[in-house]
Formats: sequence, structure tokens, C-alpha cells
Amino acid sequence: MSINEVKEIERAIGTLTPQEVEELYVWLEQHFPQPIDARLQADLAAGRLDTAIQRALADEKNGRVRPL
Repeated sequence: MSINEVKEIERAIGTLTPQEVEELYVWLEQHFPQPIDARLQADLAAGRLDTAIQRALADEKNGRVRPL
């Protein structure tokens, strides 16, 4: 992809409405999922891993884990 193509894409994105930008994000996520690190950070920030983390900490506290 040439720098001119990138600039053309940037200009086109700059003209999108907020609804169109949201649709673009959805399309990108479906076709180009985020790397695992970004997903993990998002899951942590959203609290989706809180239960699993608390369970793991409780297991460690109660001696239900082994060192690696």
C-alpha cells in the first residue's frame, strides 16, 4: 500500500459520521480482531476477569495451587 493510498483512506475516514465510524469499528473488529494483549487489557478494564482472578487468589490463599 502506498503512502498516497494511506492518506486517501485517512481523508475518507475523516469525513465519516459518528455512526459510520462506529460501523467501521465493528467491521474492523470482525475482520481484523485485536491482538490478545489489547483484548486482555479491555477485559481487565471491563471487569470481565474479576471472578476468575478472585477465584485464583482464593485458591492460592487456601493452598489449592502448586508452584510451576
